[in-house]
Amino acid sequence: MYTGKTEQPCCLCGDPDTATRLDLPPRAVRSMKNAGSIAWRDIVGEVSIHFCESDWALVTDLVLDVGVNPLPRCNAARASLDIREDFEALLNDVRDEPDQIPLESRMIEESERTIAVFEDDDLSEERDLVEARIRLWVLEDAGASVEATGT
Repeated sequence: MYTGKTEQPCCLCGDPDTATRLDLPPRAVRSMKNAGSIAWRDIVGEVSIHFCESDWALVTDLVLDVGVNPLPRCNAARASLDIREDFEALLNDVRDEPDQIPLESRMIEESERTIAVFEDDDLSEERDLVEARIRLWVLEDAGASVEATGT
């Protein structure tokens, strides 16, 4: 029986002991390895990826120091996500394709705010900055920033 999202192993190495989770927009799946058969438009809500402690240190360095998006090395099979068909099977009901624009707009706004206040906010965490940058890179690569914000 379908039970919703579950904690997955590290999306880079497969280690089941994970330390950090990032929540990304559905379009992030298109950037990931082995994502060919996943229809991102049918994903309901966020896509969560997990990292073990050692891979998280690598991801942090790549994003903050090098400016490289680590998603192409992440395995989509290790991502946690909900697919519309899963809900349909559970509820025996056909649903409309999810509208991703509100979720993407919210993620863009949150990410831009996180980046803007990171240096001045004593409560800011490095994890939030990494997540914000990856979200913006994914949505900018997909051209969603223009669509989602209407600018």
